[in-house]
Amino acid sequence: MPIIIRLDVVMARNKIRSKDLAETIGITEANLSLLKNSKVKGFKIETLEKLCRALNCQPGDLLEFTQD
Repeated sequence: MPIIIRLDVVMARNKIRSKDLAETIGITEANLSLLKNSKVKGFKIETLEKLCRALNCQPGDLLEFTQD
């Protein structure tokens, strides 16, 4: 997949656990895990905004484009 989700890296940098982040942004831990492991085909911009607010980061910190 050419888009890599770097959520785990940003979470580690912010020292936040999945359980706490999921609660903060209002999604289940299961859905956060799917997102963290790049097992989703897409997600809402609203979710990206909530992640950026909670993790004090920019969308580019969470997403990376790679050539196949």
